[in-house]
Amino acid sequence: MIRKLIAIGLIAAAPIAGADSLLIDGIDVARSSSHMRPTRGASMATVEARFGSPSQQQAAVGAPPITRWDYPGFVVFFEHDRVIHTVATP
Repeated sequence: MIRKLIAIGLIAAAPIAGADSLLIDGIDVARSSSHMRPTRGASMATVEARFGSPSQQQAAVGAPPITRWDYPGFVVFFEHDRVIHTVATP
């Protein structure tokens, strides 16, 4: 019984947990422009047909090969010939 009271006392004496909010500049811009970027799974040919030639193209690296295409306003990452991720850039 005393152990339970001690445990309850320790829990009651513990500081109340809090949380911080993280605000990231530009997150709303990235969300609103997501429809203007290639979608996951699109082929390189589809991306090039819709958005034109990239302003810069990085050679494939690693295994599986990851390729990066830079466009004004976003970057596209491919695994083999398929989009795996797009990132909005300022």
